[in-house]
Formats: sequence, C-alpha cells, structure tokens
Amino acid sequence: MLTFMKNSIIVSLLTTIGTIVVASMAAYAFARMRFKGRNLLFLLYLSTMMIPSQVIMIPQFILLKNLGWIDSYQGLILPNIFGVFGVFLMRQAFLTIPTELEEAAFMDGANHWTVFMKVDLPLVKPTIATLFIFTFMQSWNNYLWPLIVTSSREMATLPLGLSLLQGRWSTNWNLVMAGVVISVIPILAVYLFAQKYFIQGMTMSGMKE
Repeated sequence: MLTFMKNSIIVSLLTTIGTIVVASMAAYAFARMRFKGRNLLFLLYLSTMMIPSQVIMIPQFILLKNLGWIDSYQGLILPNIFGVFGVFLMRQAFLTIPTELEEAAFMDGANHWTVFMKVDLPLVKPTIATLFIFTFMQSWNNYLWPLIVTSSREMATLPLGLSLLQGRWSTNWNLVMAGVVISVIPILAVYLFAQKYFIQGMTMSGMKE
C-alpha cells in the first residue's frame, strides 16, 4: 500500500505542477500576445475537449511504447499535462487583469516574461489554486490510464492498488474500506488548505473581460 501511495503522490504532484506551468504559459499567450491566427488556433485547441479521451488512448499508448515509456513515470505524467481545461481556465483569469497594469510594466522596460511572472501570475493565484485542486483530484483518482500504461505492481497507483485488494473468490472488505479512507485523506487535505483560493478562483474564472 505504501508503494501505491508513493506512486500516486509522485504522479499527482508532478502532473499538477506540469499542468499549471504549461496551462499558465499557453493561456498568457492566448490572452495577451498578438499573433496571426491566435483566435482560430485557440478555438481549434478548445474543440479538442469534444474528443473523448478514450478515443486517443490507443494512439497515445503506441507512441509511449515506441518511446519506451510504458510502465514509467513519464508515461503516467506527460500525456496528462496538456489538458485544454487548464488553458481555458487560466486564459479567463488573465483576461480579467486590467491591461493598464501590463502597459505600465512595459513602459518601465519589462518584457512579456517579466510581466507574466511579476504582474499577472501573482494576480491569478486563486485560479491557480482552483486548477491545482481540479488537476490533483483528477490525477489522484485516475484509474484507466495507469491501468493501460503500467504492467508491474511497483508502478501501480493507489486506485490500481485498491482494485488489487479484491480477490477472485472473496474480498476482505475491511481492508478495502481502510484503503479507500486513506486515499481520500490527501484530497481532503488539499481542498481544505486551498478552499479560500478555490472559491475566489471559481468566481474570477467566470468573469468576462
């Protein structure tokens, strides 16, 4: 059980951090940087949300197999850090920031990277907390993808470990229920820690420019 817990913590934290980094930078580009075809590219990227994740699992598995990433942390983490939801959520947050703040920074000699790191990111901390909670919960509870890309008990995550506790002919439900309670504790702790920012982030992400 400790191995399953360790794998889930590593995968969930790295997936969450990677998602926040990628989504924040992509969202800033879509919200503030001007380039040809920006809106069309964002709509095309957003339209991929309509594609069921099960449809692309086989191509992803083949790609990971060719890269030699089956039964590894790379295979568990990297395919899940480029989600559309995070980019959309962060873009909505960036659009609520007054452009006057950024223009003042540009007049002082700041570039896009400085504005992104020193001006915009501190103002969207509630949205980052919201994305952290959503991504962590999704990664922590993910069962299907780890089932596909892992083949050993050493790389199994907690949801897979809980399923292994069920025997073919009989199941020790006391042990299973104890494992379920343990699996809920990290999610509950993360939510309680970021509850204030979570509520603020949901409010901010629903605002228009």
